[in-house]
Amino acid sequence: MAKAASKNAKIKDAKAAAESKNWTKVIKSVRSPKTGAYTFKETIVYKDKVTEFLAAK
Repeated sequence: MAKAASKNAKIKDAKAAAESKNWTKVIKSVRSPKTGAYTFKETIVYKDKVTEFLAAK
């Protein structure tokens, strides 16, 4: 028989899910000055800081 989840576990998961919606995974392509090949820079950024991350060099 499966074990039932407690109320506290459900509340923690809901809070974590609500908090995780504020973060975004951003992938930026960067060209290497040596070889000219593209590499990708991946970062998890707060949703308000996405444009700052993409604008930075």
